[in-house]
Amino acid sequence: MAAVIDDLLIGIVGEPNVDRGAGINEDATHDEALGGLPVRPLAVVRPASTEEVAAIVTAAAAEGVPLTPRGSGTGLSGACVPVEGGVVISFERMNRILEIDTANHVAVVEPGLTLAELDEALAPHGLIYPVFPGEQSASLGGNVATNAGGMRAVKYGVTRHHVLGIQAVLGTGEVITAGGKFVKSTSGYDLTQLVIGSEGTLALVTRATLRLHPRPGFQATLLAPFESLDQIASAVPPIVASGVGPLMVEYIDVMSMAGITANAGIDLGVPDRVRERALAYLLVVLESHHASRLEEDTARLAGQLVELGALEVYVLPDQAGAELVGARERAFWAAKANGADDIVDVVVPRASIPALLATVGGLAADTASLVVGCGHAGDGNVHLSVWQPDDEVRHRLLRDVIGAGILLGGAVSGEHGIGTRKRPYLAELEDPVKLDLMRRIKAAFDPNGILNPGTIFDLSLASGENR
Repeated sequence: MAAVIDDLLIGIVGEPNVDRGAGINEDATHDEALGGLPVRPLAVVRPASTEEVAAIVTAAAAEGVPLTPRGSGTGLSGACVPVEGGVVISFERMNRILEIDTANHVAVVEPGLTLAELDEALAPHGLIYPVFPGEQSASLGGNVATNAGGMRAVKYGVTRHHVLGIQAVLGTGEVITAGGKFVKSTSGYDLTQLVIGSEGTLALVTRATLRLHPRPGFQATLLAPFESLDQIASAVPPIVASGVGPLMVEYIDVMSMAGITANAGIDLGVPDRVRERALAYLLVVLESHHASRLEEDTARLAGQLVELGALEVYVLPDQAGAELVGARERAFWAAKANGADDIVDVVVPRASIPALLATVGGLAADTASLVVGCGHAGDGNVHLSVWQPDDEVRHRLLRDVIGAGILLGGAVSGEHGIGTRKRPYLAELEDPVKLDLMRRIKAAFDPNGILNPGTIFDLSLASGENR
């Protein structure tokens, strides 16, 4: 079987673009999820076109070989960890910008293009793709697969709000095109939106049409320490409704703030008398096309934060503000460097963040675990880093944390996706009818079950059994 697949893949993309055995880079055996075991695939293949992807899928379907799509490998849920005896499709060669259409404010890109590469190309046009999930080396294909969000979601939304169309290869090798350079359509099922967030289980996206926005030229960063999370939760709705249109509204607890600033070597100059009283911080970033408007909005928001109970309000210098935002984006890496055993991203209605965190505090104490966090206060997405080395205890803790979020009206994952690492929690906590429907949808797109099998759910098991 291995020899047959090798010959087929080499015939499609050429021998230099197929890695086997010892030639497989260690990076291809895992993503950035904590706690998962790396898996060495049968081969790693690097196609250069939609036609080559379709040929690979057709060959794999005929031989029953599982396929794992891979962009930059920056995911946090194990969604691009290979399957034993399977093949990784790496999109690193499909990294072109096919078009920047300034008249329609769209870009057409291939899946291996990174966010950093797209941003650099758009800057001279005064345009921006506003989804920044915190890792600029992430690929657009990976962002589409996981419906990536990030700190700017409070203003711009998440990936699905900015993908207007796709070209994709189904599990049969058939190629579909859905959507286009238009913003509305009532022409049957919206296959674009169905594929977004499906984590490579329905189709392999080979092209995406992205909505762009004018690039604002000015930013201001405000940092407001508060004595309680309840105060922060109460402050968020009026800030969002104030008319200033914040780009980011983030909460950071004191332990996370200490960790990310120490890891980045940042001194924000917050005096001891304030730091000793603060339980958490609210980080708000504003942007504008006009310096005078930004100055007015900043002054108005600073006054509003004081009225809402902030101990102080600091308008950070540009460099300090950029450093703090960058450090917040790298919070996962700080937690990883400090030995965190797992991370979890739960989303709840934003007013329910204090209730969730109060429950988390109790669960952490009951299990002798350390749980610290920060999150997107503007959209209710809570990120928690967990220190608990016992696998069984940690599983029980994370299940109960996620379950608490669901009871508050939330969901298993806000933006990291389910992958393989969160699959047990989805199986235990999600509606079995919904899971069965998802399986039937997958069967329609991928009748042979070869696309990223074992991600989100296990097709071979009944609902609730895929731990």
